[in-house]
Amino acid sequence: MTAPLADHRAQLPRPTRLSEVKGWFFTADQLLFDWFLAYQRTAGHRGDLLELGAYLGKSAIFLGARLGDGERFTVCDLFDSPAEDTSNTKEMAKSYATLTRRAFEANYLAFHDALPDIVQGLSSRVRDHVAEDSVRFAHIDASHLYEHVHGDILAVRSLLTGTGVVVLDDFRAEHCPGVAAATWQAVANEGLRPVCITGTKFYGMWGDPEPLRAALLEWLAGQDGVWHEVQQVNGAPLIRISAKDAAEPAHPVSRYRAAPGPKAARAPEHVPGSVRRGPARPGRGPLRRLAADWLPPAVTRALVAARRGRTARR
Repeated sequence: MTAPLADHRAQLPRPTRLSEVKGWFFTADQLLFDWFLAYQRTAGHRGDLLELGAYLGKSAIFLGARLGDGERFTVCDLFDSPAEDTSNTKEMAKSYATLTRRAFEANYLAFHDALPDIVQGLSSRVRDHVAEDSVRFAHIDASHLYEHVHGDILAVRSLLTGTGVVVLDDFRAEHCPGVAAATWQAVANEGLRPVCITGTKFYGMWGDPEPLRAALLEWLAGQDGVWHEVQQVNGAPLIRISAKDAAEPAHPVSRYRAAPGPKAARAPEHVPGSVRRGPARPGRGPLRRLAADWLPPAVTRALVAARRGRTARR
């Protein structure tokens, strides 16, 4: 039986940059996380951050770097804990067999001095640890099963401030239709109002989205490499965004990053440890260069062979 990752300190991750943390967090969503959180600060929208489902911490590390003074960041995940129902246990075994809390913590502490508040258990328990009307930005990326996602959405609705934003991952992925069903059911029946979507995430809120949409459209108009369009869904605008050609926003810096080395000096003619090829061959004279350039290859090879024979007999 293979020992779990958490049992061997030497096997814990030591990422030197965010891209080395395993997980899925694409450029468009990095840009939007960064923009939404910055917009909230500029607009004076105070509140805490929340993530349901952390995997190995990629998006959590990113969010933690944008936490304001006095704000709290809560991460809720099962990690190594067993799920409490059969269907969710099967999903955990299939999708997250290598997930451990210690791996998450090692990744997070590579970029931050302290861990977020960690709730290890089912996401349905998050309301026992986070106060109502206290969260300005929530990222839901926990179970893919309809019943659990529906419950997560309702839980987050009670935790968000009036201007808070919720992000739903995998809302259109073919392998988790339960997320899509729960997302659009919340739009149709639970008052969730879409703001924008990317290829992987849905962004919405229960408050008035118009000021946010207007500001987002203004920002998008000035972004290089970011494409967007506006569609009408359920009688309201929905911004669709792609950023395949855009640069990523600033990432937190790892404590394990490689220190920049000294400026490389001009390489010497012989580098110690390199293989010497013997004395240099004499350069070609004018007649040899002329023969190589103009004589047929077969004739050239014959002349070279004859010359080598004369040299060997000397």
